[in-house]
Amino acid sequence: MTTAPALRGAREPVTDGPDEAAEQATFDALIAAEQRIEPRDWMPEAYRKTLIRQISQHAHSEIIGMQPEGNWITRAPSLKRKAILMAKVQDEAGHGLYLYSAAQTLGITRDEMTEQLIAGKAKYSSIFNYPTPTWADMGAIGWLVDGAAICNQVPLCRASYGPYGRAMVRICKEESFHQRQGFEILLALMQGTPAQRQMAQDAVNRWYWPSLMMFGPPDDESPNSAQSMEWKIKRFSNDELRQRFVGMLVPQAAVLGVTLPDPELRWDEDAQRWHMSEIDWTEFHEVLRGRGPMNAERLRNRRNAHEDGAWVREAAAEYARRQAARAEGKVA
Repeated sequence: MTTAPALRGAREPVTDGPDEAAEQATFDALIAAEQRIEPRDWMPEAYRKTLIRQISQHAHSEIIGMQPEGNWITRAPSLKRKAILMAKVQDEAGHGLYLYSAAQTLGITRDEMTEQLIAGKAKYSSIFNYPTPTWADMGAIGWLVDGAAICNQVPLCRASYGPYGRAMVRICKEESFHQRQGFEILLALMQGTPAQRQMAQDAVNRWYWPSLMMFGPPDDESPNSAQSMEWKIKRFSNDELRQRFVGMLVPQAAVLGVTLPDPELRWDEDAQRWHMSEIDWTEFHEVLRGRGPMNAERLRNRRNAHEDGAWVREAAAEYARRQAARAEGKVA
């Protein structure tokens, strides 16, 4: 069995020109041995592009995902709720920064990724293009959306690309807090008045199906999953993750006292899987193409924030330039 040092030793730079076949063999051996690919390592161009696409989309989702909850900070029902929600939104900003930094190690700049997002050329999670009309939506997002994120992202802690996997460790710890926060909001509402219980159930009804869509299209319609799993970027298929998520929700819904809005949902003992109604994939693709309820508003808000913050970026760049010049003795 090949050891880690031997594999790493085989990756020394070739001085008389790259031997791509040998580099590919070493890359394949590292993946097979469950080792990490690092930024300095050779990697296939398709692997690099796949990572840039996935990590940047993940980062964009965290940044856009601040909006549905950010607009409830001033309307939170108590000071405690306001402080918790502010902390959660700040966490999401931090997640975006970790992920943009991980993507930058692959040769793309943050400016490039930002321009792709605000120009509408880059995708982000379709879930953030739905409105949040009531306080109960903060609970449903935490329980369902962040719960789905945990199911999807915990396996990414073992992603074959080092910077991505390491970033995911802290992100998943914080997402666990977010999921518990959402669960607790819904639990408090379900223990309240009939109107509060109805508000909680309505929010669950609206967010349940979009949260199942978060895992992506069915396996036989997912163009990237098989290759990502072969490279060990992903560890489970979309449908496997969706099944895990539903299995997690069922007992939690019983504790909350909410009803999951799928009359066909049941455990199939023979198939050893959850049977559920067909997801409306037409809605999923419409939202993904930019025709969801809030797509235009989310991008407009992000574009405006980027333009309004231009002076801050310029001031920071000038400050860094002057500090560097002072360090070199060029400025008094």
